Amino acid sequence: MPVSLNTLETIIREAGNIALAQFKDLQNLQVSQKKPRDFVTAADIAVEKFLKQALAEHYPEYGFWGEESGQTEDQAQRWIVDPIDGTHSFTKGQYFWSISVALEINGELIFGAVFAPALNDYYCAKKDHGAFKNGQKINVSNETDLGNSMIATGFACLRSYLQENNLERFCKIAQRTTGQRRFGSAAMDLCLVADGQVDAFWEQELNLYDVAAGALIVLEAGGTVTDFKGNTGVFPKQILASNGGILEELLTLM
Repeated sequence: MPVSLNTLETIIREAGNIALAQFKDLQNLQVSQKKPRDFVTAADIAVEKFLKQALAEHYPEYGFWGEESGQTEDQAQRWIVDPIDGTHSFTKGQYFWSISVALEINGELIFGAVFAPALNDYYCAKKDHGAFKNGQKINVSNETDLGNSMIATGFACLRSYLQENNLERFCKIAQRTTGQRRFGSAAMDLCLVADGQVDAFWEQELNLYDVAAGALIVLEAGGTVTDFKGNTGVFPKQILASNGGILEELLTLM
């Protein structure tokens, strides 16, 4: 069955309603740790369970890879899902968390959607069909001067033990840019690049489910997605998304 963008939006927004119900009752939210500093909530589990069932019902030909439940047997054609990207923000009552869903077929990203329920912002893209926010076409910014740019990044505590933990890179780039932001959801950060709200975003040691949907949205909005050396592609362990105009300057600092 061909994938319907309207059907997908309906499914993802319903998943958002499930998350919002628990977001509005944080005092009773069940929170546990998968490992030190790595939180999972009952909302993560409930959202992923719903998406896995709903997507299988409508599109049984595709496999599934979710952050919480892992991979099904068929992974050549698969949905890639992060049920709540920004779980720590979610548990603190902050609004920058999102549901990320991508469709990958034989290694190629075909569809991506990122929904921020607390903000009611729905970003989506279909390969070769552009990127959209709440039904309106979006594009990356036209900034070409790194000195005037606003950039976003991330510092997950999980990676604090690494010798290369992003702090040195951030300090170098922060001195060369006008504004720096750290929102706490890589999927949302990528959408903000696509929407021109920030000019670039980078992070390291992520997983594909963190960035798959957002990366496609950036590309369809006219941006670039590379590793820290400028190689094109979606490299979750090193992802640099930009408007293209400041890419070369950023690469010299990476």
